[in-house]
Amino acid sequence: MRLRKTLLYFGKKLLLFLVSVFALSIVVFWISRLAPGDPLVAFYGDRAETMSPEQRAWATERLGLDDSIPVQYVRWLQNALHGDFGISYQYKQDALQVVAGRIGNTLLLGGAGFLLTFSLALLLGVLCVRFEDRLPDRILCKLGTFSSCIPEFWLSLVLLLIFAVYLHVLPSSGAYTAGKAGDVGDRLRHLILPLTVVVLGHLWYYAYMIRNRLLEEVRADYVLLARAKGLSRRTVLFRHCLRNALPAFLSLAAISVPHILGGTYIVETVFSYPGLGTLAYESARYQDYNLLMLVCMLSGAVVILCSIAAQIVNERIDPRLRDPETEAAA
Repeated sequence: MRLRKTLLYFGKKLLLFLVSVFALSIVVFWISRLAPGDPLVAFYGDRAETMSPEQRAWATERLGLDDSIPVQYVRWLQNALHGDFGISYQYKQDALQVVAGRIGNTLLLGGAGFLLTFSLALLLGVLCVRFEDRLPDRILCKLGTFSSCIPEFWLSLVLLLIFAVYLHVLPSSGAYTAGKAGDVGDRLRHLILPLTVVVLGHLWYYAYMIRNRLLEEVRADYVLLARAKGLSRRTVLFRHCLRNALPAFLSLAAISVPHILGGTYIVETVFSYPGLGTLAYESARYQDYNLLMLVCMLSGAVVILCSIAAQIVNERIDPRLRDPETEAAA
């Protein structure tokens, strides 16, 4: 009985994921088709401007854009379910191949940014709680408030101006220097500025969230009992408070994925870093429908999956969020 309810619980989450992805595909497909622009320019370049009406009609039919939007969507969905996401108009190759060549860079930049952000945020949060209302805590809180108000694109431009234009110590764009794709050191040099912006753009906000959560634990009744038994504040903080705050920390990490992913896409665009962010910008700008759909669906699926994961964690943490079936499965 318990196994059946557990399977039912996770089956509902899976159904929620599939329905959400399906709804996202409809919205993105319709909006991309209704956006102004000419997809023929992405495929044929400047030649599209000199095409006769007959040539344009033939080219539109060749790309499958002559049918109504509902018909186009049904055809795209059928092909997508078989693993065929169409050809990229701009790159003249399979959209999956284009994404496969860029997704590694986004995983490297976004993954490293995510791990560094939460590792440093946890350290800063613990430091603030350890020295609550003292000079380190006040400095970090003020610095965090100031830095969180700085837009990522502005910070990117400032760092580019200083380290790439004036000092010439770091590259301004790309993932590696031409001809050095296998040079790890060169790749790391190209990663420094984008990674710095990704981390600084999110670090202080999450450090402040962790600080506040730990302060709630520090003020709990069991902490007073532990202190009354002779345990030091430091021992209670590291041995008990951190352990009890860990589920909330994991939930916060899952919820933060859309935030950090969006920041990564912005940074990639500013630094011309060849990842999914630049692909999303280019495909939207040039009406590369198939590539845009694939990038949006991948990004949306990750966001939806992490949101559902955060919901599951929250339901485990707080019984008030559980429905009867969820509580029976827990």
